[in-house]
Amino acid sequence: MIKNYVVEGMTSDACRTSVEDEINEIPGTQGVEVDLKSGRVAVTGEEISDVLVARAVENAGFQLRDQA
Repeated sequence: MIKNYVVEGMTSDACRTSVEDEINEIPGTQGVEVDLKSGRVAVTGEEISDVLVARAVENAGFQLRDQA
């Protein structure tokens, strides 16, 4: 399963890495792809929790705008 989200405020590779690292800590996550230009984050895995993704994004220092 792939879920898409939009994250605000990411501007660099360090931002991308921070978001990827936090989301990869969520149980069941199998992969994360971040597009800095659009802010889109694609999360691959089983039973991905939107609440946990939002929390991980916040832990990385960013805001989850919406699910794309």
